[in-house]
Amino acid sequence: MASVPMIQKDSIVDQLEQMQQRIAQRAYEIFRGRGTLWGDAWADWFTAERETVWKPAVELREKDGTFTVEAALAGVDPKDVNVDITPQDIVIKAATEHTHSTDEGQVHQCEFVAGRVFRSVHFPKPVDVAKAKAEYRNGLLTVTAPIVPQAQAKRLDIKAA
Repeated sequence: MASVPMIQKDSIVDQLEQMQQRIAQRAYEIFRGRGTLWGDAWADWFTAERETVWKPAVELREKDGTFTVEAALAGVDPKDVNVDITPQDIVIKAATEHTHSTDEGQVHQCEFVAGRVFRSVHFPKPVDVAKAKAEYRNGLLTVTAPIVPQAQAKRLDIKAA
C-alpha cells in the first residue's frame, strides 16, 4: 500500500474555478469549430467536460466518527496522485497518460483514458484535516478523515451580581 501525500488547504474554490474555466474554454472551441451561430451549449459543455477531465467513481462512507472516501483510479501511478483537503472538502487530482507503440501491433479499439483526473467530494460534516490519511492500493485511493466532534449546546446559569 502506497501512502499518498495530502495538502491542507483553506478552500477548494480556486481549484473548482480553474477547472470550470478549462472546460468552458474547450466548450467554446467546440462551438466555434462547428462554424455556425447555432449550437447546443449543454452538449458542447458535456463534451468538453468529458474531454478535459476524468471523474473517477467515488464512494463516501461514514462509520464510527470517521469519513472514508474511496476513488477508483485504476492505471494511475500513486506518485501521480495529489489530494488536497479542507475541513469541508477533498480534491483528488492526477495526470494520466496512455500511448500506443507501433511495435506492439495495430490498435483497433482503445478505451483507456488519458488526461486529468479531477474529483471533488464534499464532507457532510467538518473533518480534522491534521489526522486525515490517504493510501493507494490496487488502483483504489482511500482517504480517511475523523469527523470533528460537534460542540454541544450548554445552558449557562446567570448569576446575579
